[in-house]
Amino acid sequence: MQPLIDLHTHTIASGHAYSTIQEMAATASQRGIRVLGITEHAPSLPGACDAIYFRNLHVVPREMYGVRLLLGAELNILDTTGRLDLDEAHYRCLDLRIAGIHILCWQGGNRTQNTDAMLAAIHNPWTHIISHPADGTADLFFEPLVRAAAETHTLLEVNSSSLIPSRGKVMARPNNLELLRIAKRMDVPVILGSDAHISFSIADYRYALPLLQETGFPDELVMNYYPEQALRYLGID
Repeated sequence: MQPLIDLHTHTIASGHAYSTIQEMAATASQRGIRVLGITEHAPSLPGACDAIYFRNLHVVPREMYGVRLLLGAELNILDTTGRLDLDEAHYRCLDLRIAGIHILCWQGGNRTQNTDAMLAAIHNPWTHIISHPADGTADLFFEPLVRAAAETHTLLEVNSSSLIPSRGKVMARPNNLELLRIAKRMDVPVILGSDAHISFSIADYRYALPLLQETGFPDELVMNYYPEQALRYLGID
């Protein structure tokens, strides 16, 4: 099937990405993407844009080149309490809110504490998606995460970029396989994320798709194929 959405991408505003919003939207249009999420890194990550960037997103058109744009942030889960690095006033400026753990701004604990942190982020009513939960940055129990994601209509991401061999994330493959097997057993949807940091990588799921095949993961639970259903699930108008 043809993926029609990519909800985890970055532009030059994130500080270590290499394309503009217009370049990202134009490439998405060329690739048949209907909905593109641009989720800039939140301020706790070194080099990321200042919080004022998110307050000014109202100036950007929400459609370019026939592609619907959802402009938001990839928020940082900072510690084992599940604290995120923007506040509610900024959340209200965002169309899309992803939360994830990044090693450069994460103060973790043991497996139970790390899982509790991610559960807190999932239960945060502002969170739509958890980015790369299975990339190995934090040791986690996946079954409670999948259960909580189902309860809250939060999507857990299978991050294709984390699976690129040159990135050296040795636990990403086995962890994502485990996550997918649990989600399949519980009949819980997931979303593939390109985590594109340049326009050429939009909707590049080449490393994630083989894991779907290996686990026999049902197409109907992959939200990238069903943009309207995905947005309804996330509560996005």
